Amino acid sequence: MYIAFYIIIAIIGLFVLLALIAPKKYQVNRSIVINKPLPEVFQYLKHIKNQDNWSPWKKKDPDMKQEFIGRDGEVGFIAKWDGNKDVGLGEQEITNIVDNDRVEARLRFFKPWKSESDAITSVEEVAGGNTKVTWGFSGVNKVPANIFMMFYNVDKHVGKDFEEGLVSLKEILEN
Repeated sequence: MYIAFYIIIAIIGLFVLLALIAPKKYQVNRSIVINKPLPEVFQYLKHIKNQDNWSPWKKKDPDMKQEFIGRDGEVGFIAKWDGNKDVGLGEQEITNIVDNDRVEARLRFFKPWKSESDAITSVEEVAGGNTKVTWGFSGVNKVPANIFMMFYNVDKHVGKDFEEGLVSLKEILEN
């Protein structure tokens, strides 16, 4: 009886300890240089519907159901999706646009797990009139999800999707 009690206390203590030391925040982003002028690149990026052309998740489920609310390229625009197990169910809402600088959005995932993240796509002029595009997202790990994140490298997993998407974006804009 006492042994079971001590085992339960030890498990609870381990859980609390892991919850305290596990990462509380996450951030993933990748960048690429596109051989096009910044205004041209930004005009394309600020329209969320254009992501269908270069998003790795659209490629994972080209038949996903989509719904759009509002005017694309403006604050308040919402793109909803309902796809297979690779893309899940969620929505993206434009929350801020700073012309020729960045587009900020709120990502809300409902399936396969519930979470919210802040997404950003930013542009920066670089040498030769080219444009550096940085695409990423960040958020907060809530308990117990933060414990899981100790064993799951979100940067490695999602980062490769961002890299794939940026390569597709580069191909589209440079051709």
